[in-house]
Amino acid sequence: MVTILLVEDDPALGSLLDEYLTTSGYRVHLAVDGEAALDVLEREPIDLMVTDVMMPRLDGRELTEQLRDAGYTFPILMLTALETLPDKKKGFRAGADDYLVKPVDLEELELRIEAMLRRANIYREHQIQLNDCVLDERSLTVVTPSETIEVPKKEFELLYHLATHLNQVFTRQQLLDRIWGYETESDVRTIDVHINRLRSRLKHVEAFQISTAWGLGYRLGLKS
Repeated sequence: MVTILLVEDDPALGSLLDEYLTTSGYRVHLAVDGEAALDVLEREPIDLMVTDVMMPRLDGRELTEQLRDAGYTFPILMLTALETLPDKKKGFRAGADDYLVKPVDLEELELRIEAMLRRANIYREHQIQLNDCVLDERSLTVVTPSETIEVPKKEFELLYHLATHLNQVFTRQQLLDRIWGYETESDVRTIDVHINRLRSRLKHVEAFQISTAWGLGYRLGLKS
């Protein structure tokens, strides 16, 4: 599932956009300003950000500049009531990928998000193609040219999450929070156990590999 960070200081609009995007099949984290958005990013991997421009504490342009300077590359869509060309130039130069002028048309917002995700090669489909291999989320299978491998649910969710963020390193804690949830009583060693099981189960698959970033966590990359 694609995860969107929604940054909006208007409670009514934030709630409306949150509900609409959630109903459309996205996982949404709502932050009330730029500072709150940075707090979310410390604990959550994000695929795309939708941010208001005019906000207290840290506005949308300042937030975008900080994220780009820090190396975040996910798509960013700015929402603004300021529709002059100079204002838009400031946003694009800060690192925004697209602009949408308020009042927000919800259908247009969704279409723009889908277009940005396509350009970033992030998809909401239930399959991911990795070289000649397909991860099928509906059937919890890894399909290669020669076989179909059934994978237990938690192992598959872990694999699928890594596959939707190719070459991105996730800490054990991030993976535990994302797959098992914040209320789990499991500890981070659970991730090591499941990664080892995945490696053993998929050791003959040549399309991709799960590698260890020592001292950090795990990443999934394609084999050349």
